[in-house]
Amino acid sequence: MATIKQFEDLEIWQKAREICKIINVLTKKEHFRKDFSLVDQIRRSSGSAMDNIAEGFERDGNREFIQFLNISKGSIGETRSQLYRAMDFEYISEQDFNLHKAECLALSKQIRSFSDYLKQCEYKGHKFK
Repeated sequence: MATIKQFEDLEIWQKAREICKIINVLTKKEHFRKDFSLVDQIRRSSGSAMDNIAEGFERDGNREFIQFLNISKGSIGETRSQLYRAMDFEYISEQDFNLHKAECLALSKQIRSFSDYLKQCEYKGHKFK
């Protein structure tokens, strides 16, 4: 595994950022953008996914990082649930829904895998040197 020096180097953060950008584009669609509550909620949950990865990384300890990864995983699950609502309310097509649901599921699996790796890792973080 390559040495990660900053959270921007993490593939999971990069993918969370992409999902956040996609959500921003989706919520600008004509009918979607009028549902202010759902727009705010889905933008916040997708942003929370990337932000918690960043915050956890900056804590400099694996135990805290894992905790923040779990929060991030929850946020991407929340985003996925809100995509169902967007499809049910006919703000997005079923095709868009399926594509973005798959992206959220893939990220969730990657976060879990990375969290499992950190749990097994002998290196516990900068603050434990």
